[in-house]
Amino acid sequence: MAFLTSLFFGFVPMFLFAYILYWLDRYEKEPLPLLIGVFMWGVVVAAGGAYLLNTLFGITVFSVTGSEAASDLATGSISAPFVEEGLKGMAVLLVFLFFRREFDSILDGIIYAGIAALGFAATENVLYIWRGYTADGWSGLFTLVFIRVILVGWQHPFYTAFTGIGLAISRMNRSCLVKVIAPMIGLGFAMFTHSFHNTLAGIPFFGEMTCFIGSFLDWFGVAFMFLVILWANWMEMRTISVQLQEEVQLGLINANQYRTASSAWNQFFAKLSALGGGHYRATIRFYQVCAELAHKKQQLQKLGDEQGNSQIIEHLRAELASLAPYAPA
Repeated sequence: MAFLTSLFFGFVPMFLFAYILYWLDRYEKEPLPLLIGVFMWGVVVAAGGAYLLNTLFGITVFSVTGSEAASDLATGSISAPFVEEGLKGMAVLLVFLFFRREFDSILDGIIYAGIAALGFAATENVLYIWRGYTADGWSGLFTLVFIRVILVGWQHPFYTAFTGIGLAISRMNRSCLVKVIAPMIGLGFAMFTHSFHNTLAGIPFFGEMTCFIGSFLDWFGVAFMFLVILWANWMEMRTISVQLQEEVQLGLINANQYRTASSAWNQFFAKLSALGGGHYRATIRFYQVCAELAHKKQQLQKLGDEQGNSQIIEHLRAELASLAPYAPA
């Protein structure tokens, strides 16, 4: 029963957090199969690999120093940030390399990184919560639930988001220097913030205030990333507004549809209206295609005809024209 409870509180809140990230992606939703894939990468590959490598590192440090405290501190401050952020980041890198057509913006990088990190956190949380039970029974279990879900539930998505941002910047730039350096800087920030958190937790610089200070810094970081997400959504709205003006002039969409495509709030009401009109799926797809088309046109302007952007644009325009009669504004 205790293990099932640990599984429940390890995974279910992370599913909820993943849905929140998915919901925050207001204009161009990422494919669910890809999101499920990066989440499962976090659950199995990143968490499993990190457990093995961190354990080996800790054993090595202990064998050299003979100090369990030194082993724990070194693992938390050095091994865990390097190994865990590297393994979580690999999920985002695979999307970046093999599904570039779906990697269009800063927001996409944050979403893929955050979902992969939540998969990792789910497995890690199960382990910690179960250890709380084995150490102190049910009170220990629920104490760890509070710590892992409420206090630091968003810490892993916050760290790994920097890796996603770095890859997204690389994706949207022509400069070879930026393409190489941006992902390295993003990964470096992910490792640094992760290491800072673990080091602060491992060395009680401020006595009983350490937990409070650590939680404050964690939530300050989460609030900062939330503001970045709001900014990224605004940038996507601006991209749609600028890039789809041509489609209005060509008669592919009307002025009302254009205004709705540029507003997440208006899209919500358009989709709600489509529920009663029998065209809900067509409406969902129509506004998804609007966003995809806007991104591809922007990429054509910035990056040229990489991977057939011109052909993709014509295909999306044709799909937009076929869906437009069924999409309310």
